[in-house]
Amino acid sequence: MKKLILFLAVSILSSSVFSQSAVFYVSGKVIDAVTKAPMQAASVFAQNTTQGAVTDAEGNFRIGLPNGGYDLVITFTGYQTETRRISAGDANDKPMVIELKLKEKALEDVVITSSSEVKDGWTKYGDFFLESFIGKTGNSKSCTIKNKDAIHFYFSKKRNRLKVTATEPIQIANEALGYNIKYTIDSFTYEYNTQVTLYTGYPLFEEMQSTDTAKQNLWAANRLKAYKGSMLHFMRSLYNKKLKEEGFEIQFLVKNDDKETAVTLPNFYAAINYAKDDTTQTVEVLPNQNNVAILYKNNTPEKTYLDANPDEPSKFQLSTLVFVPGESIIVEQNGYYFEQTDITINQYLSWKKMADMLPYDFKTP
Repeated sequence: MKKLILFLAVSILSSSVFSQSAVFYVSGKVIDAVTKAPMQAASVFAQNTTQGAVTDAEGNFRIGLPNGGYDLVITFTGYQTETRRISAGDANDKPMVIELKLKEKALEDVVITSSSEVKDGWTKYGDFFLESFIGKTGNSKSCTIKNKDAIHFYFSKKRNRLKVTATEPIQIANEALGYNIKYTIDSFTYEYNTQVTLYTGYPLFEEMQSTDTAKQNLWAANRLKAYKGSMLHFMRSLYNKKLKEEGFEIQFLVKNDDKETAVTLPNFYAAINYAKDDTTQTVEVLPNQNNVAILYKNNTPEKTYLDANPDEPSKFQLSTLVFVPGESIIVEQNGYYFEQTDITINQYLSWKKMADMLPYDFKTP
């Protein structure tokens, strides 16, 4: 079975703690790192949300966000993308000043010359890219990339590696969930020797509009279905100490004589050293074992997944999270967690990709 390492700042959200009135604002100014001149029309957005803004003539922006944590992403054509971690605790901070640097053309040239662009890239690698990026779930069939010409494929014979880049944000129309998504891709690579796919990027969601009540109801139902059992459903349930109530179970995976054994846990929260900080409204967890199995018992895996992975359990969704040894993670009240690269996601949750992603500001009924 191919292994996917997914360090995506992308997730699905959840629950009632997301009060519509609980909003904080971040503001700031975007300037050129060298000239210090304000940059008009820079894009500023909280990744994996529907919340974003464009800077005014003075480079200023202001964005309102539901309480929680986010990665603020700042982009401008020809400049390096910048990110800032923000949370509700930043609400009373002074406006931030963000300096953007020009992209280093020399570095881009090295990347291009060290790998050969495949002229008929979509013909050779298009299906593989769509399956790895959009996914193979039922929702993936309703997703379309609108600007395929912006996507380029490079194959390095020396490294036996496929690299995918885009000259502009990838525009995805997800008719199943009712979202248009602009995905600023940071990196996409596939290592043929290890069969590992790694991609990172920053999605911005926009809700599709329709006066068709039946279509609106279908979107709502599909979004809720996509949310159930998702990574942020898990993270929010963990934050609120409602794992069991929401259908989740945690087990530790322990190796003895090269055999992996699942260990049931009488107390989930003690086993992961759950600690809540009421001042910052964050939760810190540090599991006693690095390999953690996540069982979601309120739904079964999709048939497509079971067909491709016949040895996986069919009565519940099984995923594994591998934590960096000795490193705790912090979970915000909206389910955002960091450092995101400190967790490797495998099995069922890694099978869910862009076709099943919802923005952080999605609210359950």
